[in-house]
Amino acid sequence: MRKTRYRFIVLLLASLTFSCVPKRQFVELEMKNERTVLDRDSLKAVNAALTVANTELKSELSLMRSIVQQERDKLSEQIDSIRFYRSQYNVLKSINNDLSRRLEEISSGVESENRQMLTDLMRLKEELISREEKLRKLEDSLSIERRNLTMMKSRLDDKNQVLAALDSLLRVKEQNLAEQGKKIAEMQTILDQKDRAVRDLKEKVARALVGFEKEGLQVEYRNGKVYVSMAEKLLFKSGSYTVDTRGRDALKRLSDVLAENRDINIMVEGHTDDVPFKGHGELKDNWDLSVKRATSVVRVLLENKNVSPERISAAGRGEFMPLEQYKTPEARAKNRRTEIILTPKLDELLKLLESN
Repeated sequence: MRKTRYRFIVLLLASLTFSCVPKRQFVELEMKNERTVLDRDSLKAVNAALTVANTELKSELSLMRSIVQQERDKLSEQIDSIRFYRSQYNVLKSINNDLSRRLEEISSGVESENRQMLTDLMRLKEELISREEKLRKLEDSLSIERRNLTMMKSRLDDKNQVLAALDSLLRVKEQNLAEQGKKIAEMQTILDQKDRAVRDLKEKVARALVGFEKEGLQVEYRNGKVYVSMAEKLLFKSGSYTVDTRGRDALKRLSDVLAENRDINIMVEGHTDDVPFKGHGELKDNWDLSVKRATSVVRVLLENKNVSPERISAAGRGEFMPLEQYKTPEARAKNRRTEIILTPKLDELLKLLESN
């Protein structure tokens, strides 16, 4: 109804507003109005039917609400019952859960304790076995150590005896070494004295033979000995073993020094070069010539009656101990020489050695 009225008012306002519109539009409006009236009537009929239906529905709704209320009341009672039983159930369930948890805890604790006890027992058993094994090994080791100690003690006793013997021997050796050290010191003192005497002798010989250096004479100190080397040109003519005047003069000066130093042994060595000697008379080769020259020098030295023959030795070396290996005239001239080697007597040292 409201919609129809609203449409009618709209059409009326449109007819008033557009009264000046053409006829065609007015006709269209009338047709729309008629349709609207029809629609309104139709809607009225529908509305009446709906009103009846609504009344019936309201009656049914009221009945249904009554039924629903009753069911709601019943449901409420049931819900209350359900809530009560649910609360009781929850309480019982909680109690059951607590009991179950406690039972599990007790059961778990007992099982855990049993497992722990079993584990502890197994561990203790293993430890006991291990300790028994260690004890057995220790006893074996102690037994071996006892045997070793017994053997070591026996060896130690033997070693102590050996050490005692060695100590006694060492004391004897120390005494001997002390005595030997004393004798060595004495020998060293004697050697030092002999060495100083030989060096002094070298200086005396050098002073006595001053002036002969340019004629092939040398005085040297080597290895505790004095070497007086005289060249061939100072003592002999080529191929001869007769001492010349100038050589005799040098040998006499040397004999005067030797007469004053009685503790000196004298070795006279004759040397030649490597040129073959054409022998004549009693001389066959260079060796014979070197020996003859050595004995000729010895005889000149012995002309001094204060020089004892026991102190002198003569030797011929021939060409076999050259000073120079070259084949030049100068090298061969150096090799043609007579060496007088002066050595200190070592009688005191020999006595010490013999006493040792």
